[in-house]
Amino acid sequence: MWTDVVDLRDFYASPLGQTARRLIARQIAEMWPDTNGQSVLGLGYAVPYLRGFHQASTRCIAMMPAPQGVLHWPPEGPNATSLVEEEALPLPDMSVDRVLLVHAVEHAESLRPFLREVWRVLTGSGCVLIVVPNRRGIWARLDRTPFGHGHPYTIGQIRHLLRDNLFVPQQTRSGLFMPPFGGRLWLSSADAWEAAGARAFPALAGVALVEATKTLYAPTPVRAHAHARGRVRAGAAAPGLGRAR
Repeated sequence: MWTDVVDLRDFYASPLGQTARRLIARQIAEMWPDTNGQSVLGLGYAVPYLRGFHQASTRCIAMMPAPQGVLHWPPEGPNATSLVEEEALPLPDMSVDRVLLVHAVEHAESLRPFLREVWRVLTGSGCVLIVVPNRRGIWARLDRTPFGHGHPYTIGQIRHLLRDNLFVPQQTRSGLFMPPFGGRLWLSSADAWEAAGARAFPALAGVALVEATKTLYAPTPVRAHAHARGRVRAGAAAPGLGRAR
């Protein structure tokens, strides 16, 4: 079940959400330090983590699943978000260099077709980066934040899921070691928690991050709902990453 977009927006507007975004964004930036000349797609609710890519990339857009809802982004300038069906992304084949999945995999109602769509729109040299709640972490055990909803995973489970869906796992990271409490003391010590957690108890991180590339020898991806591809919900912009079908 997808988390409502308003709840996600409100979480990231809170002090705890802003701190979580900063810690996770740091890990993402270290995994993807340079996207110059590339196109970036954020799926799920990835907009808090697209700021740097929006400035540096050739094209950066966000797509939000219909059950979740959609909000305007970025706050300044033309809208770059679309409301989409998770099994029918309105993009041409091999049209995106990077796909960032946040608040997506753990909520997807049709996970394998969803990942096959990601595979379809990625270029041959493209890669996907999945950020999910860590099954062993405390964030996945408390439902006071969005990371406490949906189906959590370990890094090993995500790697297995990717291999089963025509991807080759590459680098992995863990992040968000601070407890999910919004008190001033907890927030001020977030960086200390991050440093200590990475050294002492990496398996107890709040989120797991796994990057993967697509395999090119795979059969044709699932084409269910192909008739719906290229169609975006009424009222939502369809910025695209190339000439739409």
